[in-house]
Amino acid sequence: MAQIQLLADSGATKAEWCLLKGSKKKILFTQGISPYFMNTEQIVKMLNEELKPHLKREQIDVIHYYGTGCSNPDNIKSIRKALKQVFTTTSKIHVDHDLMGAARALCKSQKGIACILGTGSNSCYYNGKKIVKNSPGLGYVLGDEGSGAYLGRKVLQHFLYNSFDEELMARFNARFKTNQIEILDKVYRQPLPNRYMASFAVFLSENRGHYMIENMLEDSFNDFFFNHLYKYKESWLYPINFVGGVAFGFKDVLKSLCELYGLQLGTVMKHPMEGLIAYHR
Repeated sequence: MAQIQLLADSGATKAEWCLLKGSKKKILFTQGISPYFMNTEQIVKMLNEELKPHLKREQIDVIHYYGTGCSNPDNIKSIRKALKQVFTTTSKIHVDHDLMGAARALCKSQKGIACILGTGSNSCYYNGKKIVKNSPGLGYVLGDEGSGAYLGRKVLQHFLYNSFDEELMARFNARFKTNQIEILDKVYRQPLPNRYMASFAVFLSENRGHYMIENMLEDSFNDFFFNHLYKYKESWLYPINFVGGVAFGFKDVLKSLCELYGLQLGTVMKHPMEGLIAYHR
């Protein structure tokens, strides 16, 4: 009999789960699990309310959980403990960080560079089994080049510095109806400023073709290539793979930059779950 596996890909906002039973699969969604903001008890409560009822009485053999914050050993302990309390009969529970999930989804068992370009950004060289090199993820204040937060910050800077031309300024005002006071309050005083800034990245995708927009996109992804991909000598030996909404939305810019630098563009996917299903099957 085939093993029954439960796969999870969790960000801070949303988590995607897949129950794998031979050739059958069932996809479910819950709120995300950020171990920096939720303790073990809160995670248990959420899983019992949002996930467990949809799994009926399935006897799950193995759980593979990939999530944000799971490069920290204390966070791994907290999530593993919560999963054990909810799935008491499951004998194997593996907890790993989202970058490992991205690497397995994108590269399977092949060598390659795996990159995340979503709300935040990250990258690594993966040797087909494990992550060998990782460029430091410095978060939205010091790093996250090429991410939604980074792109959104550039949009806000252009608006606040009045750098947009008249046409773009009019489009921005019509689209967002905001002002300097509100923006600064949201960025410096309200929770989750990275998510707030990332919400403005949509302005770039809605205004493709304008020379200022194209320059901002090229500059932002150039920063990611220079600060991350250039640090791996393997970048010129193996495919460069991407996962995340930002990567998927601006695939054409990534393709032209790879061509410019003599790099081979590999897989670009919006969500890692399909790749994780293929890997774990």
